[in-house]
Amino acid sequence: MRRGGAFTGYLRSALVAVGVLAALIVDGPPAWAAVKVEPIAVNINQSPWFDGFRKLVELYEKDTGNAVKLNVNPYLGSLEASRNSVRANEGFAHLLVVDNNWVVEFYAGGFLTPLTDLDPRFALEDGVNTYDDTIFWDGQARTFNRKTGKLLGVPINGNVEVVFYREDLYKEKGLKVPDTWDELMANAKALHDPPRRYGIVHYDDRNFVASNFVAYNFSFGGGIFRSPETADFTVTINGPNTLRAFEFYRELGRAAGHPSVGSISQGQAIEALVTGKAAHIVAVIAAWGQVDDPNKSVVVDKVNAALIPKGPTGIRASRAGHWIGVIPRNVPEAKKRAALEFLRWFQQREIQVKYTDFGAVPVRWDVAQSDLAKQRKFRFLPALAENSKIAKMPFPLAEARQVTEILNLRLNEAITGAQSSKSALNTSASEIHEVLRNAGYKTGKLPDLK
Repeated sequence: MRRGGAFTGYLRSALVAVGVLAALIVDGPPAWAAVKVEPIAVNINQSPWFDGFRKLVELYEKDTGNAVKLNVNPYLGSLEASRNSVRANEGFAHLLVVDNNWVVEFYAGGFLTPLTDLDPRFALEDGVNTYDDTIFWDGQARTFNRKTGKLLGVPINGNVEVVFYREDLYKEKGLKVPDTWDELMANAKALHDPPRRYGIVHYDDRNFVASNFVAYNFSFGGGIFRSPETADFTVTINGPNTLRAFEFYRELGRAAGHPSVGSISQGQAIEALVTGKAAHIVAVIAAWGQVDDPNKSVVVDKVNAALIPKGPTGIRASRAGHWIGVIPRNVPEAKKRAALEFLRWFQQREIQVKYTDFGAVPVRWDVAQSDLAKQRKFRFLPALAENSKIAKMPFPLAEARQVTEILNLRLNEAITGAQSSKSALNTSASEIHEVLRNAGYKTGKLPDLK
């Protein structure tokens, strides 16, 4: 793997033609076959799962002889590097690994190359998760839509929320993995033993509460917008189902949660789990790396992961927190095709199994059916697979940051008692509606909750 220096080599058209011809003689979608392509540069963030990606890139180079340079930056630095690359006359990165929270900015800005424009036969393999169809973008409607949108990316990291629970304490108390939120409430109360241990720890501060509330909101039949997939952005955050979800969320936190209501960050919630202070958290699967790390955790081999409970209407929903690999428009055609070859190789089942073994989060649900899943070390895989299938993208629009900031502030005010739940949701609805109306969306809002 190259981390610097000038790129060398050229796209060998004859070999590409041979690879395409080989693909055409098999039935169904073409299988990936090693093709010699130009070196590429990848913009990616420094994260707990980066080392797994790095190892996989090294495997790709070994398997194919193709070179990859990794441009690695901290979280926000990675965003700025990608922004700078797509706005240059010629981009210096040929594959961008983009957080789902940023991806609409790149989609809506017209900075990316649809993958089927590069190869009309390119498609996701059947086992790859689409994470609420967030890899398909309908530019006219300005939203995600598998049917009307173009395929703009391939998932790179399958981060979604799961329920982390203390499996050892469940066995001691004879508890069952919760199927409903009411059952989770009962289990959290049974394990609540403050200050030694809290039944559940929410991350509910002004930076994270909107994200932590997503699974509750959608599983209670609530939402934020009426029908984003059809470009109907009527604001529904102040609907009765969302109110019921939020009242449950508040009650769960007060009855069996941390006493520092409204001030716990995502990192602090994860810390509570790994230090034995939390019996449950609802958090992204990326936290698993800390759970079983003996250098960070006192609960090694004592925690397991579960499917998000269903709400009163039987709905389940996990918050999507994935990363997507996308190819910019402003790079040479040969570099685009080289990046596509990497994505074609990356999505294969056997490659995703190795990716998981390297310590990253897979993007295929069927990795949970591999022999890897039989190992105790990878006991989280079934929960990851099931939650990936029900992942929801709560903020599917370019103004996601503004919407999230509004919700974080208003929901936190309700949690801390600065205003009532109804008032917080009504205020959120009005402020979000104003943002969307000014941005030209088809929008409206529900009547205020009384």
